[in-house]
Amino acid sequence: MEKFPKTAFADVLKANSDFVANFNDERLTGTARKGLAIVTCMDSRINPLAVVGMKSGDAKILRNAGARVTDDVLRTLVLASYLLAVDRVLVMPHTDCRMAIDDEETIHQSIEERHGVDTRSIAFHVVTDQRQALAADVASIRAYAMLPKTLQVAGAIYNVQTGELEPIDC
Repeated sequence: MEKFPKTAFADVLKANSDFVANFNDERLTGTARKGLAIVTCMDSRINPLAVVGMKSGDAKILRNAGARVTDDVLRTLVLASYLLAVDRVLVMPHTDCRMAIDDEETIHQSIEERHGVDTRSIAFHVVTDQRQALAADVASIRAYAMLPKTLQVAGAIYNVQTGELEPIDC
């Protein structure tokens, strides 16, 4: 096996070559120009910056399956808030999310049946009630002792069919 499998990534490398040909260095610094961090799902239907009318450099994007606030998200928010100019966080799960369709055991079973891999040692953090999970995730950020008390935290559900962002009182 190649150390870097060029054939499998040929489309990616070609696209990057095209990107480089038109690259415009905007002198971005790595800080969040608009002070925003968005915690959202890895779902490829979501373009988080476009959803909120921003562009590269404006916000920090934290993605995982189900847009869940995990220990790693909290760790990243500590860095973002103290070192990268983040003063607000939007937790943004979405409609039609695979992590909100089945329970934990069903997903583990599905992977094992289809691929022969037992994933039960991993917690996928599925949700049975998306609004309740969103409220709990927002609350966990607000309560995290290492984050600034001035950090503004909100939750909203992104509709993948309409593009609408529905603010949720949490």
